[in-house]
Amino acid sequence: MKHPVYINSISSISPLGTSREEIWNNYKTNQHFIEKHDFTGREAFAARLSSKQTAEIEDLRNSESRFKGLDKSVLYSIFSARMALKEAGWDKGDSIGINIGSSRGATQLFEKHHAEFIKKGKVEVLASPSTTLGNVSSWVAQDLRVSGPDISHSVTCSTGLHAVLNGVVWLQSGFANKFMVGGSEAALTPFTIAQMKAMKIYATKDLKYPCQALNMEKDHNSMVLGEAAGVACISNNAEKSIAKITGIGYATEELKHSVSISANGKCFQKSMKMAIGDLAMSEIDAVVMHAPGTIKGDEAEINAIKAIFGNELPALTSNKWKIGHTFGASGILSMELAILMLQQNEFIPVPFSAISKAPKKLENILVNAVGFGGNAVSILLSKIK
Repeated sequence: MKHPVYINSISSISPLGTSREEIWNNYKTNQHFIEKHDFTGREAFAARLSSKQTAEIEDLRNSESRFKGLDKSVLYSIFSARMALKEAGWDKGDSIGINIGSSRGATQLFEKHHAEFIKKGKVEVLASPSTTLGNVSSWVAQDLRVSGPDISHSVTCSTGLHAVLNGVVWLQSGFANKFMVGGSEAALTPFTIAQMKAMKIYATKDLKYPCQALNMEKDHNSMVLGEAAGVACISNNAEKSIAKITGIGYATEELKHSVSISANGKCFQKSMKMAIGDLAMSEIDAVVMHAPGTIKGDEAEINAIKAIFGNELPALTSNKWKIGHTFGASGILSMELAILMLQQNEFIPVPFSAISKAPKKLENILVNAVGFGGNAVSILLSKIK
């Protein structure tokens, strides 16, 4: 990187809450937000928004007539972007770029329209525009009346961190001064849950912690889905920043299987090396791992970390045991956890994992994400001193 990129704010909506204080307080407990829910007569574990948050999203939907036909993934993005803009102190109408992605996009709305087509043989007039992936960023741009570029994309589960990569490149190139980056996912639908179950990766055991992310002794896959959105305001301006991006890395590896990466996490090794750059390995205090809770997924990432760091591993953690895997939003929520740990100077461990111990300091934290397709992203975050 030519120079650091500064994070001026980060906001999210997830089962952890919406305010910075609420989210941090929920991280400090051993409570998780995963429960069994009914998906059209079939039970499955999932991490849903609270009833209070659901009501807030419905209030947003009903606040303007043009919002009524939007998918939840778009509404989550608008909600988070409004908070991020306010926290950053940026103004509506500014020249701000937007890149907010989603792995699945308008999942619920698409399934609704498809069900109607199967039943009636026709669809509503706005079925197509309301389910395009471009809605995620374009509606945020419309709501905030910004004049910069707006981009939506899907790079599966690394979507959120790919948005960060893209925003950083725009800022480093000088083509933009401010960017909003993030990810949104509202994919808790019967069809999506069935897809995950079909791959034999979904949690089925009714344990105290259904998602066993970073339990390296587990004998079963335990991925659980959650819903969330997160948006960060990034710029070249260090004033009022909460953290800084000091390294970015990315890589794609050749796949032997369509839904898994290599046993040694080759793409992770490449992305982490690129993000760390010339910094000494000993300067990396912690890694917020992707760690989906699957046996092979967790092992591959751990093997990659061991290959990079050797015997002196940084502290390792993940938040998926607490809020599930939020697909395209997951990397942004991991980044939010890293920023909170830097700000509070406190490490949040995984309560049932013995793989890591608290670090002596928290100044540089690596955040990882990877998605179907073997695409990994690593972002190095550093404390503002």
